[in-house]
Amino acid sequence: GTKADVFMTRNVTCPVDLAVSEEVRMIVVAFMRWQLLHFTPQVVLQLGLWSMWLSGFILIGLSIYATHKLSTFNKDEIKYHPKIAIFAAPAPFTGSAGFRQSLAIRSWLGLSPDITVILFSQHPSVAAFAANFGSRLFVEPNIDFTFLGTPFFHSMVARTQSFKSDISVLIDPETILLPDFICTLNYAYESENDWLLVASSRNVSYFPFNLSDDGKYWLKKDGKMVTTQEFQEILDQSPQWSLCEDRMLLAWNNVELPLHNGVLPPFLYGKGIHNQWVISEALSCQQRFVFDASWTISSLFFNDPENLSNQSGKESQLSGAERRSWESVGNSRLGSLYGSSFFLEVNYSGLANLVKCDRQYLFVNTTENIVYPVTYERLSFWKGQIFHSWRLKKLMACVGGLKLLHRRLDCSLADQLKALPPLDFPFSLESLLSVIADKNKTVVLAVAGYSYREMLMSWVCRLRRLRVTNFVVCALDYETYQFSILQGLPVFNDPSAPSNISFNDCHFGTKCFQRVTKAKSRMVLQILKLGYNVLLSDVDVYWFKNPLPSLYTYGPFVLAAQSDEYKATGAINLPRRLNSGFYFARSDSSTIAAMEKVVEHAATSGLSEQPSFYDTLCGAGGSNRKGDDRCVEPETNLTVHFLDRNLFPNGAYLGLWQKKNVRRDCAKKGCLVLHNNWISGRLKKLERQVLSGLWEYDTGTRMCMQRWDRTKLTKPTRIF
Repeated sequence: GTKADVFMTRNVTCPVDLAVSEEVRMIVVAFMRWQLLHFTPQVVLQLGLWSMWLSGFILIGLSIYATHKLSTFNKDEIKYHPKIAIFAAPAPFTGSAGFRQSLAIRSWLGLSPDITVILFSQHPSVAAFAANFGSRLFVEPNIDFTFLGTPFFHSMVARTQSFKSDISVLIDPETILLPDFICTLNYAYESENDWLLVASSRNVSYFPFNLSDDGKYWLKKDGKMVTTQEFQEILDQSPQWSLCEDRMLLAWNNVELPLHNGVLPPFLYGKGIHNQWVISEALSCQQRFVFDASWTISSLFFNDPENLSNQSGKESQLSGAERRSWESVGNSRLGSLYGSSFFLEVNYSGLANLVKCDRQYLFVNTTENIVYPVTYERLSFWKGQIFHSWRLKKLMACVGGLKLLHRRLDCSLADQLKALPPLDFPFSLESLLSVIADKNKTVVLAVAGYSYREMLMSWVCRLRRLRVTNFVVCALDYETYQFSILQGLPVFNDPSAPSNISFNDCHFGTKCFQRVTKAKSRMVLQILKLGYNVLLSDVDVYWFKNPLPSLYTYGPFVLAAQSDEYKATGAINLPRRLNSGFYFARSDSSTIAAMEKVVEHAATSGLSEQPSFYDTLCGAGGSNRKGDDRCVEPETNLTVHFLDRNLFPNGAYLGLWQKKNVRRDCAKKGCLVLHNNWISGRLKKLERQVLSGLWEYDTGTRMCMQRWDRTKLTKPTRIF
């Protein structure tokens, strides 16, 4: 192809419609031909002078019109171009998936200098990839992810809405975009209405092109530049559309108006339902104009039969059975619980399609035979009318051709949300521990029932912020188990947990508390026997920093536990002052033998497990105490070390919870954690923690609280 025919990715100029001037020129030519055919030479000579005058006036008018259009064209060239932020959640940049993602992202950046790309990931390979592109490509790790590294869709959308841009785009990380993407978004941005654009992509099995190093040209294997016709042939050979699937592109003008009414559920990204749910809810609430731009946005992705492109690093470690449908079942359940899709059938027949006929944008509804023209000064609203202008007939012929090729976008969810299978994890405890344990084979264990689910999530959100990922949750009831799955937590169910756990009356000193605490020591012992070290942390323990580096300094055959002593001075290992809500136990023979004694003692005790810990390890009345901060259990030779309360304070130490600024005062002390104990009642405990500012979970949005602002990032974010 010639240079003019080269398919470029950069400096795209959306065509200006000069069809009216073409009409005028054709009228002049037709008039002159009619003269020659119907009049004698004498008459033609006489009329020649008049026709010259008439033609002169027409040509003068044409030149004035053309000058006006050219000046308009120049204004279009220098007018404001919207800032576009493209958001995606890539898999690690390894193997063939890494190549496909790299090609797609480079295709986005090559379209316009007004595009910024933000990648949601916590994987080091993504940060390494982004470092090669300077200030136009960022990594955003500060959203919610599951324990397998799958991002939450509602957290992604919330981040897009807090980013400073004119247009936000959510796209699959392997989808390649072509230049008409910019033209379509520029047109949509000029609309006076708030809008939501959706577009399906083509699934191609053969794509022999690559991008030039500067990202401006598509190249063939021989290094020659690809022509527009060659690119179109590839698209024409790929009739497969990705309809209502995760690869669908969503774009909207970034204003305060939400995409839909109500709360966006905590869908797992890339696991189905979420795109259809957003489209259905947006159509139902009618706050934005929703349209399908699949005909005007050329996008494609490589055929990937295994569909492994959205797997995180941890997810790729799992077997096929463990990657089964529990994530999509969870998304389907959320889709049935939130919004109106389960109860109301959305009318997709009213969804408009944006098309381009004779270089002009039109909104078309082929189902109802309606065309909504874009250039309102030259076309009026049409509904089944007959146009007398030859050009309008040409447009209608184009629309009719599209109708023959029409693939209806119907993302109805009603049938998909019925008769759902049960929501269950496919993981055994052993396989779960192998995925989440750190390099030292250590896990952080939390045990919780449904009444403490909000406090559990606040605890989880704090650990996520600290980048502590090796935690696991033991659910004491089925409700907590299902809740944890939907929140993306590594959870297992304790079959021997006590039943009838009280919702509000299960705090310290109650019979319910005594039954629940005994489950904790049993689970710790079970995990120790599987070969993993355990940091047991109650969910009411707030973490300022990761305490594990400090706890690792205690060698083998040492159990490090929090002291519950409230007096500021004196021994901290006094009788019954071992707090069993925060301790670190290594998987060694002495610790396992000592924990077996604790569990056996607690099983026959009418009290909670906490007295069993002290009486078994430190002796009745403290007979095994060594100094002011240790005990030694004589039969197993296990040392119990009571932790420094300035680093690991309990809820009564120095009145820290009563301070005006708890976080600041704890920072002065060097606290690593702060236990929210020594207070009676679940509601009082919740109130104290929320009012102190040590709360990390938004119960309304089901998201961890984030400290985003509406400003652009200034440099690529590095995670590691």
